[in-house]
Amino acid sequence: MKALVLEKKDVLALREFPEISRAEEVLGPRDVRIKLHTVGICGSDVHYYTHGRIADFVVKEPMILGHEAAGTVIECGSEVTHLAVGDRVCMEPGIPDPTSKAARLGMYNIDPAVRFWATPPVHGILRPTCVHPADFTFKLPDHLSFAEGAMVEPLAVGVHAATKARISPGDIAVVFGAGPIGLVTALAAIASGCARVFVTDIAEAKLEIAGALHAAISPVNVRAQGIADVVKKATDGWGANVVFEATGSPIAAAQVFEPLAPGGCVVMIGGQSEPIKYDAGAAMVREARVENIFRYAHVFPRCVAMLAAGTIDVKPLITRTFDFDQSVEAFDIAASAPPKDVKMQIVLPD
Repeated sequence: MKALVLEKKDVLALREFPEISRAEEVLGPRDVRIKLHTVGICGSDVHYYTHGRIADFVVKEPMILGHEAAGTVIECGSEVTHLAVGDRVCMEPGIPDPTSKAARLGMYNIDPAVRFWATPPVHGILRPTCVHPADFTFKLPDHLSFAEGAMVEPLAVGVHAATKARISPGDIAVVFGAGPIGLVTALAAIASGCARVFVTDIAEAKLEIAGALHAAISPVNVRAQGIADVVKKATDGWGANVVFEATGSPIAAAQVFEPLAPGGCVVMIGGQSEPIKYDAGAAMVREARVENIFRYAHVFPRCVAMLAAGTIDVKPLITRTFDFDQSVEAFDIAASAPPKDVKMQIVLPD
C-alpha cells in the first residue's frame, strides 16, 4: 500500500507502507471499504509536517497524513444496509467510543477516546483504500463531485461554529481569517441567516476570493482598516451580533470583543499555539456569550444536504489540485502558505 508518510518532523515520503496493521484493514459487519479519490490538505496536516506535533499530539512514529476525503465504496460489511458498492461517499474522520459518556450525551467530538484520522498515533487516508464505520460514511448525490465531497469535512467545522453561535435571521457577523475554515464559516453563517458577514485578513489575494464568494461578504484588510471601526460604522455604532475567531493568531484572538455588539456571541474556532489575552472586562460589559468548538458533531448530513441544494458552494475555495505522485511537492507548497491559495487537494489514481 503506497501512502504519503510523515516519517518525522520535516520529512515526508511517498512510499509503500506495510506498517498498516491487519486490524485496521479488517472489514467488520458495520464497516465499509472505500477506495479513496480526493483528499484535502488541512492546516493540521501541514502543522504536523512542519512542527511534528499539535499540543499533546506528537508524531513519534511514521504516520500517514490526510483526513478530508471522498471516495467510492468497494465492499460492505454484512450489517450495512444504507450503503452499497459503487456509492460515492465522504467520511467523518473522528470515530468515538460509542459507550463513552461523551458519546452517550451526544458530544462525541469531545470524547477523550476518539480516534481521528492523521492525529497521532492514528493513520490518515492519503493511501489507496481504507476501512471505515458505515455510520460515519455519507453518500454523495450524483451531481456533487469528489472534490466537493472532500470539502464536507472543513465545511463541517464552519457549520458547527454557526450552530454554536445560534444565529438569528438578519444578524451581522465578523469572521477573523480568510483561510479555508474562515471562509466556510462565513458561508455557513450566511446559510444560517446572517445578512452580512465581514471577513478579515492581511492577505489581499484571500480577501479577493472571499469577496467573490457571496454578495453578503464584505472583505476587510486589517492592515489598512480597523475591523471595529468598519463594523460600527456599518451598524450605527452597535457592532456585530457574532464574531468568529478562525485565525489561530493570539494577536487577532485578543481583539474578538472589539467589534462585538452588546449581548453578542464570540465563537473561538482557531487553535491557539500559545495563550491569548482575554479581555474579561470587555466581555463583561457586553454580557458576551463565548463559545468554543472542537471539530464538529452531528453536522455531516446537513453539510451534504446544503451542498446538494446549492445553499453553499465550496468549489471556489478549491484553488489547486495535485496528483498523488505530487503529494510531497503539494505539502511543500502548502507549507509556504501561498496567499492566492485557499484549499489544495490531492487526487489519487483510479
